[in-house]
Amino acid sequence: MDKYKFIRSLRNYPLTRQQAKTLRGQALAGDVDGAIKGLRKCMEGNAS
Repeated sequence: MDKYKFIRSLRNYPLTRQQAKTLRGQALAGDVDGAIKGLRKCMEGNAS
């Protein structure tokens, strides 16, 4: 996934401000795969 598409898609998830900023920074640094993995972890944490 393109890093800019990923950053725009973050709006669709119920993330805290800190989570969104962390994932955005990770994607901008070039680690989109890591940011996607982090997003999955955040969603698992919010579900429980």
